[in-house]
Amino acid sequence: MKPILFILSGLPASGKSTLAKLIAKKYNSVYLRIDTLEQGLRDLCNFDVQGEGYRLAYRIAIDNLKLGQNVVSDSCNPINLTRKGWEEIAIESDSVFVNIEIVCSDKIEHRKRVEKRKNEVKGLILPTWQEIENREYHPWQSDRIMIDTTNKSIEESFAELSRYLATFFTHSI
Repeated sequence: MKPILFILSGLPASGKSTLAKLIAKKYNSVYLRIDTLEQGLRDLCNFDVQGEGYRLAYRIAIDNLKLGQNVVSDSCNPINLTRKGWEEIAIESDSVFVNIEIVCSDKIEHRKRVEKRKNEVKGLILPTWQEIENREYHPWQSDRIMIDTTNKSIEESFAELSRYLATFFTHSI
């Protein structure tokens, strides 16, 4: 069986990282969180990080996919350029990829999550609700699994995602 690149995308506080970690555990995957990589670059190299976190993650992902390891990429992945970059990594490493977009469609619930969110990455300054609302986020132009976490527990959202993944793998692999 080919290795799988799980490409998670979505705005901050949508539930993306929580679900990404659950996928990593279930599918015994390498977990790559862009927030962690970018904050590491800021801390260690002391410069303004732009796309370097993604480019570093692509390199780590391709090394692991070529070793036969599944990889979970956890990032906002807001623009078509980065989405295409992840897909190219999978193709280059002869891997299967699945795009997964996590959304919280209820703005009131999403804002509450942003305001109550705990920081998991040391030194990272979490975005405010206003910054999230103003963030560039391109509409999707390719197929993806979309999970709306509004009014759902983590367990319910993961169960829904797992059902989609089971169907995806039945038809793709």
